[in-house]
Amino acid sequence: MKVMLIDDSKTIRKSVELYMRESGHDVILANDGYEALCKISEHHPDIIFVDITMPRLDGYQTCALIKQNHRYKSIPVLMLSSKSGLFDKAKGRVVGADDYLTKPFTKDSLLETINKFSMNENLAVI
Repeated sequence: MKVMLIDDSKTIRKSVELYMRESGHDVILANDGYEALCKISEHHPDIIFVDITMPRLDGYQTCALIKQNHRYKSIPVLMLSSKSGLFDKAKGRVVGADDYLTKPFTKDSLLETINKFSMNENLAVI
């Protein structure tokens, strides 16, 4: 699968890139929502992880823009955040997020999420 990570933290980007490449996934990295929107049209990721707290275009705005585009709205978008409150999760759902992962996350939790959405995608094709 092509996994996109949108996060302004270089440490998070490098960690996720390492986890995903070790597991055989292609990885597309973006520093912020603006960069991500350009890369989405170029690379067509299968799943997108987006940090909520970013400069310029935050994760909620980025998710909303992805989900409002008819070409990309079927791509699963998962919010990544250190915020674990009910309000934050609800706001993610309102903008169209498919799931919400709380930082810190583990390699296993990321892979579990990817597997969950790749299985759903495969079932939809049948």
